[in-house]
Amino acid sequence: MEGVMMKNQDNYAIAVRTPQNKIEIEKKKYQGAAKNKKLQKIPLVRGVVNFVDSLVLGMSSLTFSASFYEDEEPKKEELTDAQKAKKKKTEDAQMGATVALSILLAIAIFMILPLWLSRLFAGFGLSETWVAVLEGVFRLLIFFAYMIGISFMKDIQRVFMYHGAEHKCINCIEHGMDLTVENVRKSSRLHKRCGTSFLFLVIIISVVLFIFIRVDSPLMRVVVRLLLIPVIAGIAYEFIRLAGKTENPLVAWLSKPGLLLQRLTTREPDDDMIEVGIASVEAVFDWKTFVEEVRNEK
Repeated sequence: MEGVMMKNQDNYAIAVRTPQNKIEIEKKKYQGAAKNKKLQKIPLVRGVVNFVDSLVLGMSSLTFSASFYEDEEPKKEELTDAQKAKKKKTEDAQMGATVALSILLAIAIFMILPLWLSRLFAGFGLSETWVAVLEGVFRLLIFFAYMIGISFMKDIQRVFMYHGAEHKCINCIEHGMDLTVENVRKSSRLHKRCGTSFLFLVIIISVVLFIFIRVDSPLMRVVVRLLLIPVIAGIAYEFIRLAGKTENPLVAWLSKPGLLLQRLTTREPDDDMIEVGIASVEAVFDWKTFVEEVRNEK
């Protein structure tokens, strides 16, 4: 909410534009869900680790940014340390419950619902291959409907604008330009390593895998899909990682659908949002040295 999070190795920073029009920055270390660094280097496994880390950091960032926009109730007296600890414990429990409910809803809407809809057509004589294809089509349609639906919400529109600021800041320095508002403004808001592209790839890869991996039991169909989530996330991560490092024409072509979808999940930010993005980058990254290296390589 009204902010940008940037991560560089074990360091991450959240910059938020407060209601008082100030930029507040929180910088912390996060070594990841997997303490064993070797796991973060194993193909496919590192994708699952990064997926978990993204969820953890995402919720942490949301909690920090939301704290500046909570309705302030009149306080007759200051809370004691015990009351503060109890309040934080309650808030953590509420956040945990929210995350758990969100995950369950995501599984129900994007995994089970498409499966159930596709199985309705199995009685019309369609082969299992076509039923699996239909499941993928339904999953894509539900995903697009969801993204389009939330894009009409004013709060989400501002989130998408900050998302655009994040991409534009990264594109700015990766193209060897100084990190200024003017340079960021003229940079692209689309990026190959975006989470939107990752989600799109997850859906496409799931379509392919579910065509070839079949089971007869309705319950096992659901179980298999849940068990394959880490595998699908790992494959999608490896492609996103490759796309960010190569200019291979085939990889660039395969990246286009995800980039097109980013036109929906990113918006052009205003200068205040760009300033927040710049503050977040500068808190964890020596962009001047990086830009100099990029220029020397050209």
